Amino acid sequence: MRRRNESGAVTAEAAVVLPVMALFTLLMVWFVSWGLTAVRAQDAAREAARVIARGDDASAATALAHRVAPGDSAVDVRRGPESVEVVVSTTVRGPGGIFGFLPGVTVHGRAVAATEPDDEAQ
Repeated sequence: MRRRNESGAVTAEAAVVLPVMALFTLLMVWFVSWGLTAVRAQDAAREAARVIARGDDASAATALAHRVAPGDSAVDVRRGPESVEVVVSTTVRGPGGIFGFLPGVTVHGRAVAATEPDDEAQ
């Protein structure tokens, strides 16, 4: 019985597995980036809603939301008679700009807060 020569088998297996591992790592980095961006958008919306509900100016709250949120975020403030809603939207791009040709994923953070009653109205 002849023995098969398996020299180079490990090299061939590594050549197949390494690109798959690299792609998997990039995807995991992108998912973490996606999650962190969603958390930052939610934090920005919550902070802005709290500031407006306290009675502060909407422009100050929007500026605060832009400081907390990722750089290219859009902040939308909607006032109701008894509450305020703030929605922060931003786009998450692929990791490291490698997949820049693909469309990004839009992430939204939304917060609603009850407004405090006016002291003058009481």
